[in-house]
Amino acid sequence: MMNAIKKRVPTSFAPNTRFEVKPTSPNPFRAKQETELERLKDKLLSERQKEFLELELADNLRRAANEAAALAWVTAYPLLVFPALFEERAQAASVQAKRQEQIRQRSRELLAA
Repeated sequence: MMNAIKKRVPTSFAPNTRFEVKPTSPNPFRAKQETELERLKDKLLSERQKEFLELELADNLRRAANEAAALAWVTAYPLLVFPALFEERAQAASVQAKRQEQIRQRSRELLAA
């Protein structure tokens, strides 16, 4: 029976109020973290790319680093989380590149036969 009770609420409207919105500068601490994260990403990526000379794997590693950085950035401690995420993504990229090379090799053999 609660729906049967109707109570009027008096309303009054004031004149339109205008206010100015000023954009604030980004949080300097977060900006500093972003710079440090980019430096860390570049350092780990260059160390990892020295191990592999193949151009395709280098592209996969760069993509893995960007994905790891994006995932780390949404955490509370991106600089702490990034190295582990990058290592996971780099290993997955390496496995995928090896698998693709095996498939290409088999394809070449089938085409040659």
